[in-house]
Amino acid sequence: MSELVLEFPVDHPCGAGHFPGNPIIPGALLLAEVLDAIAKHLVLDGRWQVKSAKFPLPVRPGDKVHIAYSQNDAGEIRFEASVSSHRVLSGVAHSLPTSTAGAPA
Repeated sequence: MSELVLEFPVDHPCGAGHFPGNPIIPGALLLAEVLDAIAKHLVLDGRWQVKSAKFPLPVRPGDKVHIAYSQNDAGEIRFEASVSSHRVLSGVAHSLPTSTAGAPA
């Protein structure tokens, strides 16, 4: 199992609109940032097919998100993200291969 850390700044721009007075990081943004961090760590192009994602608790601007993930032989990646030992995201995704359509032979 590999581990990464992602931190959302206290002044993250999404906090102003999502939601004023009670800011949270939108689930789609959290998922995208977690998968991007994993892709960079694995040196992948960052295109994903997400099979499942669960968001049991919110992430707030200023939170430090700890990401744990593993990849099986078929390329499927299982991941969990937590803040202060509380799970905020879990899921399964598969990295999509880079398209070679139209590439010179």
